Amino acid sequence: MNRDLGFVIVGCGMIARFHARALAEVAGACLVGLVSRSTDAATKMATELGRPDLAVFTSLEKAVEQPGVDVVIITTPSGAHLEPGIVAARAGKHVIVEKPLEVTVERCDALIEACNRYDVLLGAIFPSRFGDANRELKAAVEAGRFGRLTLAETACKWWRSQAYYDDGGWKGTKALDGGGALMNQAIHNVDLLLWLMGPVHSVGAHIATLAHERIEVEDTAVACLRFKNGALGVIQAATSVHPGLPKTVAIHGNQGTVTIEQDDLTQWDFLHETERDEEIRQRFRQKTGASGGASNPAAISHEGHARQLRDFVAALSSGGLPQVDGREGRRAVQLIEAIYRSAETGSFITLS
Repeated sequence: MNRDLGFVIVGCGMIARFHARALAEVAGACLVGLVSRSTDAATKMATELGRPDLAVFTSLEKAVEQPGVDVVIITTPSGAHLEPGIVAARAGKHVIVEKPLEVTVERCDALIEACNRYDVLLGAIFPSRFGDANRELKAAVEAGRFGRLTLAETACKWWRSQAYYDDGGWKGTKALDGGGALMNQAIHNVDLLLWLMGPVHSVGAHIATLAHERIEVEDTAVACLRFKNGALGVIQAATSVHPGLPKTVAIHGNQGTVTIEQDDLTQWDFLHETERDEEIRQRFRQKTGASGGASNPAAISHEGHARQLRDFVAALSSGGLPQVDGREGRRAVQLIEAIYRSAETGSFITLS
């Protein structure tokens, strides 16, 4: 192919703007169109981006008929990812889906199956995997530097106002949000924990709605995990914690501990030091100071999205798979579903 890959974004809300800004920094990729039920919303977004040349469509079916469209990015409400994904796959377009992949494992599986059937790539957006500190942590886990992994913990103790849930009509609903603080906000933490520690054997949990009204989902959740490798883990998720704290992840073993706050490495200690350890500590010592969306969902950086989109473009170029494909995206949804079942039944749930 002698031209840039053409991307269309479906849905013109806040997160679509992150994708558009990220795409502008990806070599070999070009945003060629926007899809929204509201022409005004799409036109407004095109104007904000300084791209009056962008084609605007009110249906994805029309958009995928246009020449030069190769990839469809889906940024619709969470429970409305499956249908446009199938439309794109059927048209032979590769698919990228903003988190979560879908709101149930059943719907995730339907999307994965459709992309397999039509032989297109499916990517699930989890930009935290592409952060520098998280990648150093992943390398340390794979190198066995922790010895026996014993404990993993992650917390997403954020704040969202009542107005956040009241705006737009879909946030806080089971049908379109799929869940609350776990499915919407802390799913990044859940994905990181699975990526770092491997699959979960069983989970027990409590969830509650404590600080908001008129929502069908949780704003506060805790879960206790046993991983298949024998280690234990804890997940805390909330949109009920004012004023909102940076998200954290910590991995412990009998030979080491690493903690990360937002994108800042706050502890890097191993029983057996290497030459790079002090270099790593020095590199991440300067805090970024970013809130990372702790109280303002618009306060996140698009750098992680740009890195992940570059990876997807590279996979298309090489004929390989993206680092975070549909199967990877499914894992976090499966665990969150198990957490919800545990909270509902009062029992530990064993994952298949």
